[in-house]
Amino acid sequence: MSKPLKNYAILIDAGFLKRKLGSQENPATAEKIIDFAERLKRHEILQQMSLHRIYYYDSPPLTERVKVPLSTERMNFATTPLAKNNSALLQKLSHAPYFALRLGEVAFRGWKLNQKILNDSHETITISKDDLSPNITQKGVDMRIGLDIASLTLKKQAHVIVLVTGDSDFVPAMKFARREGAQLFLVCLGHEVKDDLIQHSDMSLKIDLT
Repeated sequence: MSKPLKNYAILIDAGFLKRKLGSQENPATAEKIIDFAERLKRHEILQQMSLHRIYYYDSPPLTERVKVPLSTERMNFATTPLAKNNSALLQKLSHAPYFALRLGEVAFRGWKLNQKILNDSHETITISKDDLSPNITQKGVDMRIGLDIASLTLKKQAHVIVLVTGDSDFVPAMKFARREGAQLFLVCLGHEVKDDLIQHSDMSLKIDLT
């Protein structure tokens, strides 16, 4: 009697993957992310296993309306191209087969000076609203990835964790999973990562994005 196939789960660090698949001028779309997941599933090693689920970790777009400093204008974040693109992306992924969204939180933390102004060496400078950009922070995403790695491992829902990231902050969760008997496959898409991220994975999977 043949052995049952190993289950694997794909965990996608959205911030990392979107930078790899798109740019500020041409942002990643849900179609590109789904295509990437399909390519990953077709990897020769994963074809010998059974997919449990694809977890996608991101934050919803900011929807606040705030006053712009040095101006009488107000900014509605919900109407920005970035927010519209992210909303459409998350909506489509929420209906894609095997995808499960894990969303953190975003918060508006005021305004910050652009790097050009910070690098200005003049003794006095004049600042306008165009020299400011919103300071938006994201929280809870990394925590959710770490918790899911632990949960999938302890509940034996996945024998193999396929982690798409370049962030070494996940090393403690990776070490835990391996100690509990799970295998950890890393997908860093050619990104230069810290050595401990490689050390605490069982294998690196190469995926062609061209």
